[in-house]
Amino acid sequence: MNAQPVVRLIDVWKSFDSQPILKGVNLSLMEGKTTVIVGASGQGKTLIIKHILGLIRPDSGKVLFYGKEINSVSKKELMEIRMNFGVLFQNAALFDSMTVFDNVALPLRERTKKSGEEIKKTVHEKLVMMDLEGSDDKYPAQLSGGMRKRVGLARALVLEPRIIFFDEPTSGLDVAKSNEIYRVFFRTQQKLGYTAVIVSHDVPKILKLADYVALLHDGVIHGCLTPEEFQLSQEPLIREYVETTMGPLYSSETEEEL
Repeated sequence: MNAQPVVRLIDVWKSFDSQPILKGVNLSLMEGKTTVIVGASGQGKTLIIKHILGLIRPDSGKVLFYGKEINSVSKKELMEIRMNFGVLFQNAALFDSMTVFDNVALPLRERTKKSGEEIKKTVHEKLVMMDLEGSDDKYPAQLSGGMRKRVGLARALVLEPRIIFFDEPTSGLDVAKSNEIYRVFFRTQQKLGYTAVIVSHDVPKILKLADYVALLHDGVIHGCLTPEEFQLSQEPLIREYVETTMGPLYSSETEEEL
C-alpha cells in the first residue's frame, strides 16, 4: 500500500526511420515491486528499458526517475541516476577473457573508489548469494548457461541498485534451469527489496514472479494489472494474448478455487 512510482513513462513516443515503435507509452514502476512487460517480438519492450536507462531519448514525452526527468539532467546527473540501475542482459553479456570474480568486480572498479579488500568482500557476498561460492577463478566458458545467468545477476546487483532490469532472463535455458533462475530472482528480491522490471516471453511461468503485468501491443501499454486481474481481463487485446500464450483451457487460480 505504501509503494510509490520509482519510474514513470508519460506519453513516450519513439520512431525510427519514420516508423513509429512506441506510440504514447504510459507506465509506472512501483517501488519494491516486480513489473513484467509482455508482448509479441518486435513490439519495443526492450526499447522501453533503453529509455529508462537514458540510452535513448524519446521523440516526445517524459521519463521520470523519482520525479526527475532523465532526459533533462546533465551528463553527470545521468551517470549518478544510472548508479541506481542494474541490468541482466539476455545472454548475460559476460566478458569471456575475465574470470567470474573480475566480471562481477568490474562495476565496482569502474564506478566506485572501494579498496581491493572491500571489492573482494562485496563480490564474495554476491557470489554466495547466487550459490556460486568457489567459482571466482572460473571463466564463462567453463560455466553452464544457468551459472552464467547467475554471474550476470551478481554483477547487476554488485552496486546494490534500486532497480534491476531483466531482458529475457531465461532465454536459452531448459525448464529446470529456468525455474532455478526464478528461485534466485525471488530470493534476492525478498532479501534486497529492489524494484524489478522483467521483459519476458516465458508466460505463464513468469507471472508467478510478477506484482504487475503490462502488455505492450502496437506501441501502447495495455493493462499493468496484477497477474490475476491480467489473466481474467476482458479487454479484447489482453484476453487474446492470454488465450494465445496460455491456451483456451487455461484456468486462473481463482477460477480453480471456485
